[in-house]
Amino acid sequence: MDAVARLVVTHRRWVLLAWLLLAVAGGFAAPKAVAALTYDFSLPGQPGYETNRVIQERFGSGGDALPILLVDRQPSAERAGDLVASVAQALPGASVLSYAGEQALRSSDGQTAVVVVYPRIVPGPEPYVEALPALQSVAAAHQVTVTGKDALAAEGGGDQGADVLVETIFGATGALIVLLLVFGSALALLPLLIAAGSILTTFLLVWGLTGITDISFIVQFLLALIGLGVAIDYALLIVTRWREELGRGADPAEAVHRALATAGRSVFFSGVTVAISLAALIALPVPFLRSVGFTGLLIPVISVLAALTLLPALLLTAGRRLDWPHRRSTDPDSRLWRRVGTAVVRRRWLSAIAATVVLLVLAAPVLTIRLGQPTNASLASAGGDAGDAITRLDSSGIGAGLTTPVDILTADPAGVRAAVAGLPGVASAVVWPGRAGGETLVRAWTTADTSTGEGVEAAAAVRVAAEATGARVGGGPAGEADFVAAVYGNAWWVIGLIVVVTILLLIRALGSIVLPIKALVLNVLSLGAAYGITVWIWQDGHGTELLFDQRAAGAITTWVPIAVFAFLFGLSMDYEVFLLARIREEHDDGHPTDAATVRGLARTGRLVTSAALILFLAFISLAQVPTTEVKILATALALGIIIDATIVRGVLAPALVAALGPANWWTWRRRPGQPLSEPAAASRTK
Repeated sequence: MDAVARLVVTHRRWVLLAWLLLAVAGGFAAPKAVAALTYDFSLPGQPGYETNRVIQERFGSGGDALPILLVDRQPSAERAGDLVASVAQALPGASVLSYAGEQALRSSDGQTAVVVVYPRIVPGPEPYVEALPALQSVAAAHQVTVTGKDALAAEGGGDQGADVLVETIFGATGALIVLLLVFGSALALLPLLIAAGSILTTFLLVWGLTGITDISFIVQFLLALIGLGVAIDYALLIVTRWREELGRGADPAEAVHRALATAGRSVFFSGVTVAISLAALIALPVPFLRSVGFTGLLIPVISVLAALTLLPALLLTAGRRLDWPHRRSTDPDSRLWRRVGTAVVRRRWLSAIAATVVLLVLAAPVLTIRLGQPTNASLASAGGDAGDAITRLDSSGIGAGLTTPVDILTADPAGVRAAVAGLPGVASAVVWPGRAGGETLVRAWTTADTSTGEGVEAAAAVRVAAEATGARVGGGPAGEADFVAAVYGNAWWVIGLIVVVTILLLIRALGSIVLPIKALVLNVLSLGAAYGITVWIWQDGHGTELLFDQRAAGAITTWVPIAVFAFLFGLSMDYEVFLLARIREEHDDGHPTDAATVRGLARTGRLVTSAALILFLAFISLAQVPTTEVKILATALALGIIIDATIVRGVLAPALVAALGPANWWTWRRRPGQPLSEPAAASRTK
């Protein structure tokens, strides 16, 4: 850090010029990077995915391209014939199965019937982008309703309207308000400038990555909003420490040296921890998550670079002038957090036990977690004709799983149909018209929605029975099952690698073996609580209508838990590093553990609370994206940050530090200047 400080102090103008050029280039690259993002959710090597590819190549649709359903409330053979003819005219080459030829597509009361359509897919984010408008016109002419997963997503907004710039401006506005309250001066602008430089530079690098590999469309939101929060957090820590050193009489250059030696060091280790946790996604055999890992790795790395170089150069150039009107003390000590710290230390065991119980209660719902896509009912809760039609279909007895059938590729269609049609939970199985490559499609669908527990079990039973006949199985349910196996079957060693590397980093950062292990345990509790509340809200349906104006998803999207772990593991560790590093510093200055704990919490309390609030607002912005999966991700991240900044950092962490006493500082070697023992530290303060 001393070398970095000398470099910035000596060459501040060159540093500013370099970052200006990067930001300008990033501004040019950002729209090009966004345009180059992909919507690829491939799973190379997984049997369900490979089967889906064969199905689409041979039949032009199907597999993980789900059907569009035309729901007829006045079914008749004549209407069915006219409707099929109109669909064939509007969508040449589409695969169609009518209720006139398949009794399973008609309800027992004869009041609801379905025509199933598989249009030919087109490359791009929306495989039916051309087909849906055409089918809407056909449906209007024949007085039927278009529905299905794609139609529901389109009616609910899908990814349309998800403007990354608007969401970022919303998050930045909230951050600016918090920063103005923290600094009471124009210094509040500096963290925003750091965030802008970091985000634009990262977009520049992502644009380069898009020329090498596919990068998912989701990263634009993660990059902008998480980048906003992380960069501001790091800048906030350094600016606060710089003002503190000015208040102690240091000149601006010396204040930069001291701020980087203390806060800058914490920022460096925090950023590396976040980067490592996100880089672990690259090791998973899922291209979509790998792209999130690549971009996630860049976010903290660039934010740290900006905080350690651009920010000091700005402080040296304009820091004094921006600190106007100076309405806040440079002393970071918070009376509120000092009182909290004193109370927690005084009742350390009671505080630790109470906080642990609360976290375990919050985490309890995670034991019932179910991975899958949002249910039909959740998507239908957005309202509209497609939502009404899917609700009617689900209650008709035809089978809610018709929206996500199991596709079976076989040379013995009659045998496969006989093997799966009578299984528990299976509504029907039909031999699909047409044959290609010597094989035929059999499509089976479940009585229950395949995003529910019953539907998942029934779809899995169909797959087992079909594969026992030698058939290959694809469709949406098989793809979901393969995704879970690919991601979570490999997660244990990825998580283990993250844990080992993180502990080694924190041992180096904190000069202790006990503190990193404690931080890791608390992080696990924090993550568990975030998962638990997310399951309670989105899977079990407590508050989704109030908070998001839609029904519960019924399941947690398959990729969300691992993405939440990757982001939240590092982000929530930030606050513990900030707190523990300050406690370590106070202890090394000669204060006993209890006093160091209170002083550390008092001096980081306002800072960490503000930083957490900024990240929370960024995730609230992310939750405005109309895609349910992104809302679930944003919910888990926002809750995790709040839990970590309050219960964990405010109560449990300081309580355990106080309870462990001298054991906190145990290591295999004594750091230079480190007190030999607690009594020695206490005697030096007298």
